[in-house]
Amino acid sequence: MARFGYTLMTEQSGPRELVRYAAAAEAAGFDFEVSSDHYSPWLTSQGHAPYAWTVLGAVAQATSRVELMTYVTCPTMRYHPAVVAQKAATLQVLSDGRFTLGLGAGENLNEHVVGEGWPAVDARQDMLVEAIEIIRALHTGELTTYDGQYFRIDSARIWDAPEAGVPIGVAVSGAKSIEHFAPLGDHLIAVEPDADLVEGWDAMHEGPSRKIGQIPISWDPDEETAIERAHDQFRWFAGGWAVNADLTTPAGFEAATQFVRPEDVASSIACGPDLDRLAESMRPYLEAGFTDIAIVQIGDEAQDRFLAEAAGPLLERLRELI
Repeated sequence: MARFGYTLMTEQSGPRELVRYAAAAEAAGFDFEVSSDHYSPWLTSQGHAPYAWTVLGAVAQATSRVELMTYVTCPTMRYHPAVVAQKAATLQVLSDGRFTLGLGAGENLNEHVVGEGWPAVDARQDMLVEAIEIIRALHTGELTTYDGQYFRIDSARIWDAPEAGVPIGVAVSGAKSIEHFAPLGDHLIAVEPDADLVEGWDAMHEGPSRKIGQIPISWDPDEETAIERAHDQFRWFAGGWAVNADLTTPAGFEAATQFVRPEDVASSIACGPDLDRLAESMRPYLEAGFTDIAIVQIGDEAQDRFLAEAAGPLLERLRELI
């Protein structure tokens, strides 16, 4: 049976608000919660970028049932993989085993800030392979030394390592990334409802795994308001991940999306009060074989009302689709 999650979108909300939304989303009946991990918002109008790991630590204490996940962390540039291993282990302890570490090759928007440049995609994937190997080794709790092409760790150990470790989900986008990461990860993460990704992952991955997707919606009692909000804060979504991975700043996304119209956004993101339509927008993920779908409700100003009025009925409709 598919499960449905709520996205703690750090690009559009402040840290205190995110913790409050997390508790409300658990009360509304969501099965899990994912958090983005950004240094910058996509667009200036979104206006936020708190530190995801501090937020998740607070969320772990403000909730008791929902599973938690990074969607996704890049463990190669802004963070060294040894540091990510320690953070993930600590969060797993704080959440009593509810945490999954979602990893990806990152976006230039967030990773360029440390001044180390932006590697080509093949190098980024090779770096991610080494990072996952390091994180896996450290999560055993054993003293670890690693000497790779991109990373080295010297006599490192995670002292508060959870006994069951930390499950790892890996973001993939095509056959090459599946070849790299299906043998290393526990779960697949993808942002498009592509059945070929699911089939390719299953062919190369041993044992059962979750397939975790994410989809934005813009619920509002007034459809025009919902469309305007989606256009203002989510028109960056129209570029696709091949573009989104390489732009450097919110100003770059502003320029790249200046000709995207409200109707263009409304054609790709379900907007308005019709819960049946919002639920149907997620059907492609279900048909592609995804087991988990995280919902992004667009706009900080819409969260309280969405969680109080729409989330519960929407979840009912989604579970009827299964």
